[in-house]
Amino acid sequence: MRWSRLRRRRAMGHSGPLDCAAAATLLQEYLDSELEPGHARRVAEHLEVCRRCGLSAETYRSIRSSLERSQQAPADALDRLRHFADHVADQPPGIASSDA
Repeated sequence: MRWSRLRRRRAMGHSGPLDCAAAATLLQEYLDSELEPGHARRVAEHLEVCRRCGLSAETYRSIRSSLERSQQAPADALDRLRHFADHVADQPPGIASSDA
């Protein structure tokens, strides 16, 4: 957990456009509407121009929507979503796509 906080702090530490690693670090909080407006805007801007990160966000939204529609979510659903978010955050830029 401590490593995640360090990555989050680094991702928010600069004021320019986000790279894939920084966006991935903040993605789950962005989709859960837990980021400050300025940070949320920067993530949204990155998702608009980066196909790979945009697809990751859509996958997360789809999983969450599916879970919300089901009457009873699997016991491990939250852990699987967190694992997915951590996996996306740990991917080096340029994996699976050259769009950034």
